[in-house]
Amino acid sequence: MGYEIEAFSLTKTFGDIIAVDNLDVQVESGTIFGLIGPDGAGKTTTMRMLCSLISPDGGTAKIGGNDIVKDSEKIKFDIGYMPQKFSLYGDLTIMENLNFYAEIYQVPKKERKEKIKYLLEFSNLTKHSYKLADQLSGGMKQKLSLACNLIHTPKYLFLDEPTIGVDPVARRELWKILFELKEEGVTIFVSTPYMDEAERCDEIGLINKGRIIRKDKPDKIIRDFERHIISILSEDNYKARDFSSTLDYVEDAYLMGEELHIVVDDYKTVKGKILKDFKENKIEISQINEIPPSFEDVFVNIVKNEQR
Repeated sequence: MGYEIEAFSLTKTFGDIIAVDNLDVQVESGTIFGLIGPDGAGKTTTMRMLCSLISPDGGTAKIGGNDIVKDSEKIKFDIGYMPQKFSLYGDLTIMENLNFYAEIYQVPKKERKEKIKYLLEFSNLTKHSYKLADQLSGGMKQKLSLACNLIHTPKYLFLDEPTIGVDPVARRELWKILFELKEEGVTIFVSTPYMDEAERCDEIGLINKGRIIRKDKPDKIIRDFERHIISILSEDNYKARDFSSTLDYVEDAYLMGEELHIVVDDYKTVKGKILKDFKENKIEISQINEIPPSFEDVFVNIVKNEQR
């Protein structure tokens, strides 16, 4: 299993802003690679360069051995690309959109009918094929967009935050489709801000300020996290967070749902100190536990350390 997507020192600037900064990444054939990072981290710019939609200012990249600059036209027929924003024709039906994209990608007419039938069934859109794209829910629009990008049987699929604004059921359905495509040998490059989706990828790259700051398998990144996470419930989590941030033995403190998460070197060593310091400052704790780090905890910690 070799690398099908490769980038070396990939760089892109917009005026004084460095959007992508000497980025290196390699993706193995037939895997799902996740580019994970906050808004403005450089995910979209990276993906648009890899898809030969914009040219890099520095560095090189290859898709299936083809250079993203020299072989851009060939690459466009080897890939499917789903941008963040729904970009199909709202005044065309699902069926009309699929036929239109089949024409663009020069799918032979004798294959077209069977391919469209397969994609409609694959994406659970068969009974909706008469509907205008503008009439579809967010999840159905994304599945239609995916189907249109699969019409020419691409080897590589690039998805830029495909589940933003999509309900949880549609998110699960979309990922089920991605797993099936992976089983068929498609190499998938997906960007997402969702930590639960990051854990579904075979490998991930954590990107911040245009640079990959960590690349590995999701479970390996969690296993390598050496600090302890303390979960606290108090009468005023905001006050507790602000106070925790002043304590020299607390590395980080942030809210996670209804809980306050505190990052420390060792739970047993500092538990007593926390109880004592909170009591002296009249912050009542109703619950305190050490918890295993979630991927989100690890991601927040890595990004904050990078920013420091």
